[in-house]
Amino acid sequence: MMRNSKYISFRDSLNLDGRSLKHIMESLNLTMMSATFQNVSVRRLRVDVHSYNYTSVDACLPGTRVPQALYKNQIQRWLNQRQILIGKSRVSKGAWIYILRDMMGKLGYNAPIRLQYNLTEDDRFFLLANDSDEFNRWEAGQILARKLMINLVDDFQNNKSLVLNSNSVGGFKRILTDSSLDKEFVAKAITLLGDREIMDLMEVADPDAVHTVRSFIRKQLASELKSEFLSTVENNKSSGEYVFDHSNMSRRALKNVALAYLASLEDQEFTDLALQEYKTATNMTEQFTALASIAQNPVKIRDDVLADFYEKWQNDYLVVNKWFALQVVSDIPGNVENVHKLLSHLTFDLHNPNKVYSLIGGFCGLPVHFHAKDGSGYEFMGDIVLQLNKINPQVASRMVSAFSRWKRYDETRQKLAKAQLEKILSSNGLSKNVV
Repeated sequence: MMRNSKYISFRDSLNLDGRSLKHIMESLNLTMMSATFQNVSVRRLRVDVHSYNYTSVDACLPGTRVPQALYKNQIQRWLNQRQILIGKSRVSKGAWIYILRDMMGKLGYNAPIRLQYNLTEDDRFFLLANDSDEFNRWEAGQILARKLMINLVDDFQNNKSLVLNSNSVGGFKRILTDSSLDKEFVAKAITLLGDREIMDLMEVADPDAVHTVRSFIRKQLASELKSEFLSTVENNKSSGEYVFDHSNMSRRALKNVALAYLASLEDQEFTDLALQEYKTATNMTEQFTALASIAQNPVKIRDDVLADFYEKWQNDYLVVNKWFALQVVSDIPGNVENVHKLLSHLTFDLHNPNKVYSLIGGFCGLPVHFHAKDGSGYEFMGDIVLQLNKINPQVASRMVSAFSRWKRYDETRQKLAKAQLEKILSSNGLSKNVV
């Protein structure tokens, strides 16, 4: 933390309410808005006693040192009053570890203060596997996943082999196989970060590298945890009529995520499994997600199953919109041509905003297709915006926003995107909405 910080910033470990925080600050003769703890960190969760090792180093006003003894005595007194202090030990000059107990009810991301800490990668894997707070486990996983994907993107860009480290697989497995966790949480925790989230962390966004890395991780996890994913699908199959409650929604969500991982392997065994789930589904939600597992890959039965689903649900326009969107975000070659074909589909109507958002907006949602190296995605969108400008300028303005971050990409893509923007701007009768 910066020495001149104007606010106290903790993070997710010692959970204090506002009154307790004020008491600490007053006892230290500091003010709420001008004090900072220079370095406060949680080193390791001790699962056996549900406690954290809590390390503190100095407390100071911006530019002014506070005697360490004052801080040490006051914080110890406060911890004793709360009856959560097990013990303390000195680790270096000016640094102490406070071991806290019974913290399970005092943890949480909604704390009014946040404990700032520097954790090693091993620490984060430990928290991912063992923390009693599900949010902390999820957050540790998100941080690790971002770091993993950024590192692999760097390897890909430097023509290095992509390797998924064993810690990542192990941490993922611990979440997937922990039966004590809520199934909805597990489904969210094992879902990979999206392409856009990773590109936002890059100085120059590289959609091809990010998409390649994400696909690699998905397939590696599916391959190394094949039996665990299979068990997850089998243990969460429907056993009766459709029920809309948390338990059943969580079960379906987890099964569907596991099925999608297996389908990514493009193995006939798992394609058949997804097809069986599709055929035996008792509700649209499960049938659609089974279809999604099949449609994400260029397998032989893809077109037949898509046609069958449309035949069943063609009279439900909301479902048909989902059917459009599903196809344009699928990870198959030549997706721009596929979108062109769908524009001519019997039920697609460029005058219908929701259909436009589903089909064309969905296409923009997968960066690797919209930001294709050859500029085909940009050209397609440029033409569509000009058509929509004559039909519904408000919808056209929403679609042209897909170009809003064109300067974040490499020079080649910038030139291609700029050419389409100039084409749009130079057209006659352009509405103020689009401009």
